[in-house]
Amino acid sequence: MSVEKKDIDWGSLSFAYMPTDYSYVCNYKNGAWEEGGLTADHSVTMSECAGILHYCQECFEGLKAYTTQNGDIVCFRPDMNAKRMADSARRLVMPPFPEDKFIDAVKQVVKANEAWVPPFGSGATLYVRPVMYATGIVIGVKPADEYQFRILVTPVGPYFKGGAKPIDICVAQYDRAAPHGTGNIKAGLNYAMSLYPYQLAHDNGFAENMYLDSGTRTYVEETGGANFLFVDQEGTLIVPKSFTDSILPSITRRSLVYVAENMLGMNVVERPVRYDEIKNFTECGLCGTAAVISPVGSVTGPDGVVEFPSGRKEMGPVMTKLRGTLTSIQSGEIEGPEGWVVKIS
Repeated sequence: MSVEKKDIDWGSLSFAYMPTDYSYVCNYKNGAWEEGGLTADHSVTMSECAGILHYCQECFEGLKAYTTQNGDIVCFRPDMNAKRMADSARRLVMPPFPEDKFIDAVKQVVKANEAWVPPFGSGATLYVRPVMYATGIVIGVKPADEYQFRILVTPVGPYFKGGAKPIDICVAQYDRAAPHGTGNIKAGLNYAMSLYPYQLAHDNGFAENMYLDSGTRTYVEETGGANFLFVDQEGTLIVPKSFTDSILPSITRRSLVYVAENMLGMNVVERPVRYDEIKNFTECGLCGTAAVISPVGSVTGPDGVVEFPSGRKEMGPVMTKLRGTLTSIQSGEIEGPEGWVVKIS
């Protein structure tokens, strides 16, 4: 029996928070995770001395629930989010949330908010945001002993206004992550560092920043919230790689690489990409859960503006094919690799 959907203009949704019916919550105390379950309370109460407030012990994830062509509600590769969150937690000396429990929690909260999952063809999705933070009291610099894991969900539209229209970005004069630091985990502290340069970019008419490696400021790393993809003049997909493991391992990026190599027969090269060579590329895109792929029309840097000829006015042909293939897998229009699409209801 289908659930009646909420009365929402799905096609007009922005990428913004809208409270839904339920969240999921689970606490870590006395050395173990509790059972956990759904809650209608979307507020969080904690001590003023909680570890998150002083030493930033926090990590999060992002994934989406979709309505497929045949009406099923599914999530895309939640096992990868579960693993990445566990990796992030270990790096921050937090107790990893069990990966099987993570997947079960995602299923519970999406199922409970089924009425909020946008219909197929609307262009909107249900964004799923797991987050874990230190609630235990600490005053000296050390890991806390109590934590809370939550999942909130909210229906969202496109991450960038205009959807798949090319955006203009600039090279940031600030760094996002230190070599051998925390750039390869999904921790809020990385994003806090990007807020000031993000605001500067917006004030100057740009949609995002391109961050270069902080060690030499020679190589392309990522933006504040997405990985880069490039296409060279031979049609090869070029994927930036870090010497110091400071690029977040995007699930969308890894999925697109698989699609390119194994479903579209493309040549894919993952390697460090010098900033001074991007002028030779024909397409550029930002990839991540929120946007899937957002085309980049130009990059403004210290030496002027680089424009990508095949993606300046509209998404280029390679990015279009990649994005279309992945979103068709997510929506059930074409079959993807086994285990990628997990049915909720």
